[in-house]
Amino acid sequence: MKVLLLYENRDFDLKAPLPWNEKELMQDLELNILLNAMAGSDEFLLEVAMKTILTGITNDLDTIIYRQGIIQDCLKNPSVIRLLYDITEGALESRKIGWFGVFSKYPSSILSDAIGLMEIFSDILKQLRQVADEHVNKFQSDGFNRFFTMLQKELSDTYFEEINTNLESLKFRDGILISYEMGNGNKGIHPRLHQYHGKRKSWWQRLFAKKEHIYTFNIHPRDVGGARALSELTNEGINLVANALAQSNDHILHFFKLLKTELAFYIGCLNLHEQLAKMQAPVCIPEPITHMERKHAFKDLYDPCLALKMGKRIIGNEINVLNKNLVIITGANQGGKSTFLRSIGVAQLMMQSGMFVPAENFQANLCNSLFTHFKREEDTTMNSGKLDEELSRMSDIAGQITGDSLLLFNESFAATNEREGSEIARQIVTALQEKNLKVFYVTHLYQFAHNFYNNNKEDKAIFLRAERQTDTTRTFKLKVAEPLQTSYGKDVYYKVFEET
Repeated sequence: MKVLLLYENRDFDLKAPLPWNEKELMQDLELNILLNAMAGSDEFLLEVAMKTILTGITNDLDTIIYRQGIIQDCLKNPSVIRLLYDITEGALESRKIGWFGVFSKYPSSILSDAIGLMEIFSDILKQLRQVADEHVNKFQSDGFNRFFTMLQKELSDTYFEEINTNLESLKFRDGILISYEMGNGNKGIHPRLHQYHGKRKSWWQRLFAKKEHIYTFNIHPRDVGGARALSELTNEGINLVANALAQSNDHILHFFKLLKTELAFYIGCLNLHEQLAKMQAPVCIPEPITHMERKHAFKDLYDPCLALKMGKRIIGNEINVLNKNLVIITGANQGGKSTFLRSIGVAQLMMQSGMFVPAENFQANLCNSLFTHFKREEDTTMNSGKLDEELSRMSDIAGQITGDSLLLFNESFAATNEREGSEIARQIVTALQEKNLKVFYVTHLYQFAHNFYNNNKEDKAIFLRAERQTDTTRTFKLKVAEPLQTSYGKDVYYKVFEET
């Protein structure tokens, strides 16, 4: 049985490696807030959410659309999804309690425990089949339609009848019928287990029935060696069937593990959606666009991590960036530029993992890798200067860049003077543009921003500015506007000293 709720044609690999810049993405985009909202206090949900989101940066448009359909089914039927997850968790917990055969070297013990576990698994599979029968008509996605149809087809009444019949026969209530061939020295070889076809007799029939003419012998109760030999013969005879049943249990167990893992991602999505809904923060199913195009268009896009941290809905932005590879963001200090940059990165990760995104509507082209280069605090160990550290990180990124990457810069290369920082930024961004890479750059380097503004003759860049009203109020909105020579840092200065 195949789960296939995250990929249409393959299983999800929880052991797949995280991207090399996982720590930078987590720190710069504050993803720990988002992931904790998805997981709550469940470490397994946290692991699955992190792995799914951080490994979702691919150009696999079909997989994104496939997951989007499943997400929409989940949002419409959250109780059914949680029920499936609870049933699956119960199966795995039952395995921990009831399966000790793996620790035994005796086939008889393995068989006994395997029978008990298969009976438990059979009951749980019946619960899954019942959920499929009751709720299949509520789901429209290809993923869940295939999944429920598979459950109904493979977990038929005939299937469960065969399980019960075979398990009952493996309990050997009428004894074990084994044949041996005679080898050298009359040693038994090639044991073969046979199914007993005789009718089970009542105690009355066994007591008064006519004795059959067969050769038998009984082991004396004190014959320890004979009992041991008989036990060895029995174990040899049932060894193959014990291993076969144990492998069947492993197959079903593998199915439950995969089902729990793939459902865990959608449980995390439901948890996040519920928290955002409480704040009346909008979400939407985004429209992913092929990586060959260049587009970022959205309405009321916001940073969900900041909203979750503050516990309330925050101001979003509305932008339409078409056929451009460079977005330079300037404007007032504390005007929402860094928050906007994080919202771009988080939305891209959420979209490419097949999730909803924090906006009223959202369109963006796919990228095959996401890089962040945010300013850092001074190196307290004094191993290197701040500019050296920034250049070192940029060198690492340059070594990993592939075509159709998305890069987010936040006040990069501002650790030196205006002229030098602007020239470093100009050369790096120019090189990235020549490789057709997409760049969002938040900066206070006026020479850098204005240089690109003056040379934007081919209209390949767009310039956004954080709004500041005449009374110094920040609206936290960004609009298309020419870079200014000031970032109004004095507003922050006056605010701090007036409040003190």
